[in-house]
Amino acid sequence: MTKPQPTSIKPVKSILISQPKPPEVPKSPYQDLAEKYKVNIEFRQFIQVRGLAAKEFRKQRIIILDYTAVIFTSRNAIDHFFRICDELRIRMPEMTKYFCVSEAIAVYLQKYIQYRKRKVFYGSGKDTDMFDLFKKHIAEKFIFPCTVNHKDIYTEYLKSINADFSEAFMYETVPSDLSDLKGKLKCDMVILFTPTGVASLFQNFPDFVQGDIRIGGMGAATLKAMEEYKLRIDIMAPSPESPSIIMALDKYLAIANKKK
Repeated sequence: MTKPQPTSIKPVKSILISQPKPPEVPKSPYQDLAEKYKVNIEFRQFIQVRGLAAKEFRKQRIIILDYTAVIFTSRNAIDHFFRICDELRIRMPEMTKYFCVSEAIAVYLQKYIQYRKRKVFYGSGKDTDMFDLFKKHIAEKFIFPCTVNHKDIYTEYLKSINADFSEAFMYETVPSDLSDLKGKLKCDMVILFTPTGVASLFQNFPDFVQGDIRIGGMGAATLKAMEEYKLRIDIMAPSPESPSIIMALDKYLAIANKKK
């Protein structure tokens, strides 16, 4: 993986986060960064998520109740998994185990289950944490709710240890229409979160030249897509030092926007 280049560390006045604006209450970590480093942070979703209908899901011939454990790597996966369960009138057994890539994802499960009464496991954002959990619970039969055309390091790892698992396609991501931005990004930094988000950048801005624009990516698949599009990676997460994109941004801005 390409490491951020020291020459790319320059003052930042504006950041575009390629996700929807988070709720203002409670105060979001992005607001804290904006105030701490005097930067303008804007939000614009680079992708749209479309849930597959129960009829489309059935074509995969996956029987959800045949599985003893569920893997979640995003809130979208959680939302669409339980949506499909609801449409199919499925009630997940209390003994089902849930494996989440981070504590934040695990806590989001409270929207659908009684968290304290369920077996929920989560990592710190590091890939190895999930690998260790999978290996420890190798006897489970895993279902992995994910997007169409899914590519993930966890899938490859589960294959490598001969785990009993199935990918369950429950939604798909497509690039958003950003034509109202008039073909130009007016910011110092862009943060991307998915391979589709990277593709959306070039679909909406076919003449895009990175130049002095700093670009950060979250997740191994996103970083790989950035490399394939030959983008300079200025900020990356997760990493041993920065498990989250917020921590990675904080570290970068602490250097780039330090007071002289």
